[in-house]
Amino acid sequence: MNNHGHPFVKMHGLGNDFVVLDARARAVPLSPLRIRAISDRRTGVGCDQLIVVAPPTSATADAAMLIYNADGTEVGACGNASRCVAWMLMRERGCDRVVIETKAGLLDAESRGPSLVAVDMGRARLDWRDIPLARAADTLHLDLTVGTLSDPVGVSMGNPHAVFFVDDAEAVDLAALGPVLEHHPLFPERANIEVAEVLSRERIRMRVWERGSGITMACGTGACATLVAAARRGLTGRKAEIVLDGGMLAIEWLPDDHVLMTGPVAMSFAGEFDPSLFP
Repeated sequence: MNNHGHPFVKMHGLGNDFVVLDARARAVPLSPLRIRAISDRRTGVGCDQLIVVAPPTSATADAAMLIYNADGTEVGACGNASRCVAWMLMRERGCDRVVIETKAGLLDAESRGPSLVAVDMGRARLDWRDIPLARAADTLHLDLTVGTLSDPVGVSMGNPHAVFFVDDAEAVDLAALGPVLEHHPLFPERANIEVAEVLSRERIRMRVWERGSGITMACGTGACATLVAAARRGLTGRKAEIVLDGGMLAIEWLPDDHVLMTGPVAMSFAGEFDPSLFP
């Protein structure tokens, strides 16, 4: 290995996978081009998002987390990555609770078992300005139809979501409809697109198209947004299991409107980058 390479770890939450770089002691030179190169599944390591752990600016946080989609764009929130970073920090510190600083706010995380982490993802934001939308709208029933999908619920979990309720989540051509909806003019910052099938008052099947990454096996903020959307529509209570392609997340919309997400994390492997790998 090149002595000037930078170490990394590959982790995932329910198959939503990340390359995690630690920049607390050593800066990591990143650009959209380099992020795309790392994220490429053929010529790089491959991931849905690249995560940088950095020194916090808040005195109450244990570390800061920067999140970059596979296309090189930076985003404010990622639920599955939050659990992965929290798990790493708790192992490092020998504790069962940490606070992570993100662009969406401070996230409290705690261990619920050897590889299970709960994260308070903050308040769900429901005003059209917070999502944000391009114009004033009722976020409970957005006037939006593309193909077979219509009438979504708009939710922000620090990033924008449009949740479509459908009779059969598996039947939706998400690969075709996802990119059109992600870039719809209604969403000036683009949007994550969820298709959700309510199986019972306590269980929802959900598939997701993530902005900047495409179809992923799981999306933590998407699961939070889906539960909030279902509860607002009266389809479920404020607590349910969200069944994703990669597994299940337990989501609860708390009385203070914070959303608690609990799910597993896993370490895939560790390595070191050779700078010559990138243009």
